[in-house]
Amino acid sequence: MSGRWNNSVSGGAHVVSAAIVGTHQGSNGHALHAPVLVLNASYEPINVCAARRAIVLVLKGVAMTEEENGHFLHAARLAIRVPSVIRLLEYRRIPHQSRALSRKNILLRDRNTCQYCGEVLPSSELTLDHVAPRSRGGASTWENLVACCHPCNRQKGNQLPAEAGMKLLREPRAFNLHTSRHIMRLMGRSDDKWRKYLFY
Repeated sequence: MSGRWNNSVSGGAHVVSAAIVGTHQGSNGHALHAPVLVLNASYEPINVCAARRAIVLVLKGVAMTEEENGHFLHAARLAIRVPSVIRLLEYRRIPHQSRALSRKNILLRDRNTCQYCGEVLPSSELTLDHVAPRSRGGASTWENLVACCHPCNRQKGNQLPAEAGMKLLREPRAFNLHTSRHIMRLMGRSDDKWRKYLFY
């Protein structure tokens, strides 16, 4: 996702914080982390964000809700419908370049799946592994970093996968717009309200 788009809404956290003062934890907390599909003004899918960020965008007038997920976020004086799909009101040009290299984006690219044993785990139970260890000249790049569970990370140690008798599930590549859309489609299979925007 482009830095320009992120910067335009980065100051909006206080808006939603004010709007949800008095909310209860539990179902509300879960609802705030539900994934929301973000469309450009042209209805082109461009990102997935958490419901909390989506609500910020709607409250700021940056986006409008296209689909709802059926839940309400109950605040002190209002009940906010939690969106499932939002659309930006102004068209944003999304550069065809790789996303920023970060732990979050590596885990997203690898779908929270250990790239050695295939186990799907929460982010807190995964680490990043340098396929070619740093001590042996391995760089911190998209092509040399993968999601890895702690047991596999310990087993591999300071070795190449072949030396440790391990094999990668898939070759790591840069997270570009094509990769993002592929992941959106995978996520959209479990949400009928996303399907008409992703499968065409």
